[in-house]
Amino acid sequence: MAQNASGKKPMLGVFALAMINVVIIASLRALPLMAEEGFSLVFFFLAAAFIFLIPSALVSAELATGWPKTGGVYVWTKEAFGERYGFLAIWLQWIQNVIWYPIALSFIAATIAYVFNPTLANNKFFVLIVILTVYWAATFANFCGIKISGLISISCGLAGTILPAVLTIVLGIVWLVIGRTPQISFSSQSLFPDMSHVRNIVFLAGVLLTYAGMEVSAVHAQEVKDPQRNYPRAIFIATLIVLAMFILGSLSVAIVIPQKQISLVAGLMEAFTVFFATYNLKWAIPIIALLITLGAMGQVSSWIIGPSKGLLVAARDGNLPPLLQHVNSRGVPIHILIAQAIIVTLISLVFLFMPTVSSSYWILTALTIQLYLIMYILMFAAAIKLRYSKPDVNRAYRIPGKNFGMWFVAVIGISGALFAIIIGFFPPAQLPTGNLFFFEAFLGLGIIIMCAVPLLIYQFRKPQWVQK
Repeated sequence: MAQNASGKKPMLGVFALAMINVVIIASLRALPLMAEEGFSLVFFFLAAAFIFLIPSALVSAELATGWPKTGGVYVWTKEAFGERYGFLAIWLQWIQNVIWYPIALSFIAATIAYVFNPTLANNKFFVLIVILTVYWAATFANFCGIKISGLISISCGLAGTILPAVLTIVLGIVWLVIGRTPQISFSSQSLFPDMSHVRNIVFLAGVLLTYAGMEVSAVHAQEVKDPQRNYPRAIFIATLIVLAMFILGSLSVAIVIPQKQISLVAGLMEAFTVFFATYNLKWAIPIIALLITLGAMGQVSSWIIGPSKGLLVAARDGNLPPLLQHVNSRGVPIHILIAQAIIVTLISLVFLFMPTVSSSYWILTALTIQLYLIMYILMFAAAIKLRYSKPDVNRAYRIPGKNFGMWFVAVIGISGALFAIIIGFFPPAQLPTGNLFFFEAFLGLGIIIMCAVPLLIYQFRKPQWVQK
C-alpha cells in the first residue's frame, strides 16, 4: 500500500470516501423543494450535478491535497489572494451556515408537528419556538467536544436520513406498481422545465445548495489510495447515490401531493401521511416523524462545530478579537458558537414577517445560496490562480488536462454559481413571497452586509489580535 504525501498510510477505499460524501451532502429537506417542479426535477438535479457538484468536488480535492492544513477554504484562498480574501471566504462559509440553520430547523419543527398536531407545521410561532429551542440545545451539546457531537451526528444520520429516504422511495414505487394515479405527468415534455420565464427555474438555485458541502469532505482526499485514480471514482459513485436518493425521493413526494399543496417544510411528512393512510399504516406516522427529526438534528449538530473551527483558524491569525478566539478545555470555540446562536436567533425572526412558513423558508434559502456561492467563486478562482502562482506544490490529486483542465472545470463551476446567484433574486413562481420590495431588499442588503462585515473587520483589526 503506497503512502500519501503526508507520510501516513491511506486508510480510505473508494466506496468509503464515496459514502463520506453522501452523508455530508444527503438531506431530506430538499425533497419537498424539488417535488414542486414535478417530473422536471430530474432535469434540475442532473444539470446542477454537472455545473456545480462535480466541479466543486474536483477543485476542492486538488486544493485539499495540496494544502491539507486545517482551515479549508480560508487556507486555499489566502494562499492565492492573500489573507483579506481568505478571511472573506471562511466568513462566507460560516455566515451562510448560520443563515442555513433556521432553514434546517424549520424542517425539524414541521416534522415534530406530525408527532402531536400536523396543523402546527404551518404555525409561524410554533416553528420559531422549535427553531430556537433545538438550536440552543444543539449549541450547548457541542460544548462537550467533537467526540460527543460526532456520535450524535452519526447515530442520528443513520436512523433519521438513510432509512426514511429508502422508505420514501420504496413507498413511491409501490404506489405506482399497485396502479395508483400519480399527481404528476411522466411525459417526455414534462421532463424539461418551462423556460419562458426565469421565475419558473428559480428552484435550480435550491439544488445547488443541496449539493453544497463537498469541500468539507475533500480533506479526506489525501487519505485515499491512489487519489489521482480513485478520488474521481469515489466522486462518481457518490454522485450516482446522491442523484438516485434525491431524484427518486423527490418524485415519491411529487406523485402523492398535488404541486400547489406541497409545503417546503412539511412536504415530506405530508407524503408519508398519504402513503401510510393508503397502506393502513397510520400508526407509523409519529415514528417516522421522530426518525426524520433525529436525522435533521444530527445534521445540524454536525455543522454547528465544523465551519466554526475554520473561522477559529482565521481568528487566531488576528482577523477576530481575542474574545472570539477563546476555546474551552475540549478545544471548542464556545464564544464563536454563542455569537453564532445569537445571530441565528435574530435571523429566525424572519418567519414572523413573511406570509407563510414556506416563503420564509425560501427567502432564507435564497440568501444562503447566494452567500455560499460567492465563497465557491472565490474557491474556483483560487484554484486557477494557484496553478500558476504555486505550480510546484505537490498535489496528491490534480485535475487532469493540465491548466486547460483546471480552467475548464473551474469556469463551469463559476458560471453555474453566477447563474444561480442571479436567478436567486427572482421570486419563484411556485410560491407567494409577499412584498417584492422586502424580498429584493432582504437579499440585496443581506449580501452587501454579510460581505462588507469581514472586509471592515479586516481593515480595522489590531496587531494584538494575533495569537502568539
